[in-house]
Amino acid sequence: MPKTPIRFTLNGAETGVFANSGANLLDVLRREAGDLTPKQGCAQGGCGACSVMIDGELHLACLTLAETAEGRRIDTVASLETGARLHPLQKAFAEGFAAQCGFCSPGMIMAAKALLDTTPNPTREQVAEAISGNLCRCTGYEPIINAILTAAAELRGRGAA
Repeated sequence: MPKTPIRFTLNGAETGVFANSGANLLDVLRREAGDLTPKQGCAQGGCGACSVMIDGELHLACLTLAETAEGRRIDTVASLETGARLHPLQKAFAEGFAAQCGFCSPGMIMAAKALLDTTPNPTREQVAEAISGNLCRCTGYEPIINAILTAAAELRGRGAA
C-alpha cells in the first residue's frame, strides 16, 4: 500500500509522518506520531474517545482521513500539559472523581475544551450538550459535568481556557 507524507503541527510541535493512503487520523496519531492519548473506542464515531481538536475545532479522529491533517494544527489532550501542572480541566476531573477507568477522559476533556474555548461561562445544559457525543460507561455524567463547570469557573478566574 502506498504511503503518503503528511506534515502537521501536533500539540505545538511540527510533525511529519508517512501514512497508509486512506488511513484515519486516529491510527496515524497513535501508530506513526506516537500520541497515545486519543483512544480507540468504537471506531465508528459513536463514542467520542478519539476526539481531537483540528485548527481549534473538535473532530473525531477515527472518522477523519489522515491526509486532511496536512498543514493543520492538531491538539490532543497531551497539548494541555504544562510541565507538572495540570490544566484546570484535568485537575477538576481528578479532584471531582470524574474518571474511574479514564478511557473516556481524553475525549471528554477535549470536548469540554472545545466548549470552554467558545463559551467560557457555560450552563449545565450547554456542558451536557457539548459532551453528548462522548460515552462514559463507568463514572456517569454528573461528576463529569460538575468537573467541567468547576474548571470553567477556575478558567474564568484566570482569564483563559
